[in-house]
Amino acid sequence: MSSRTEAAGGQAFGPYAVRLLGVMARVAGWSPDAFWAATPADVRAVLAGWVDADGAGVVDGATLAALMEQFPDG
Repeated sequence: MSSRTEAAGGQAFGPYAVRLLGVMARVAGWSPDAFWAATPADVRAVLAGWVDADGAGVVDGATLAALMEQFPDG
């Protein structure tokens, strides 16, 4: 598998994408087409509204930047 389709530790990206798609469908009502058309920043903006004030569960900037570097668009 190429580095574009593998996450850190050699795990495939697909299972993570499917889980995130499920979250976005429940939280934001997104269809699969809306999910795949969205940017990581879109996902983060929607999820930011569903986080406790203490920041529990936040995808922090460093994590998002690492994912964007590992799985670049286009």
